[in-house]
Amino acid sequence: MSVETKDTAGEVRILQPLPGRAEDGSQAFELRLARLLLLLGAEVAPGADYPGAARWEVHKALAGRSELPEEYFEALMEAAVHDPNPSFNRRFVEPALIAFGQRRVRLALLGYLQTGTDPERAGAARAWYWTALSVVGGRNATADEGATVRDSWNEAALREFVANEDIDVRRCILPGLPLVPRAYPAELHALVEAAVAIARSHPDEYIRHRVEVQTGL
Repeated sequence: MSVETKDTAGEVRILQPLPGRAEDGSQAFELRLARLLLLLGAEVAPGADYPGAARWEVHKALAGRSELPEEYFEALMEAAVHDPNPSFNRRFVEPALIAFGQRRVRLALLGYLQTGTDPERAGAARAWYWTALSVVGGRNATADEGATVRDSWNEAALREFVANEDIDVRRCILPGLPLVPRAYPAELHALVEAAVAIARSHPDEYIRHRVEVQTGL
């Protein structure tokens, strides 16, 4: 589904939806789902709608819980990072935010971005979007604990976008990537220009479209 947004001049722009992964990561995701369901003591019958049903079981089991066993953290992060859906991965990010706090969630995703496989880097970028949630009842309900991690994320994401030619990584990083020099220290301004140039000339239509929307050009 496309999304409408308005720029500062009031012009309506249509945002193209994030394309699906270039590579099928469904098996890796289902393995992480199975691990999480085992921790929860929940069962979901195999079938075409297994991922959707499993996400719902996780939601029912964890909704509103402000304390979770320590072993849940890694399982939630793995599921969030491997979920190919940039909307439904919220089912794993949100309970982690509530129980473990924004800073820890953001640091975990930053780790995936810096040292993970390309599918994990792309998944971390998709999951990062939800870390800005203000979660009622959670550890980050009154303050942005992860604000100090944000600059580190932006720098790492900028460097990854420029250096990593994997199309899924670039597609997933770009929507959340600030593309104005003032968002970075002076020594990174040349990288911002490089990122914009790469996106504008990229063969992928989605990447070219996103950079036009984000730069207003």
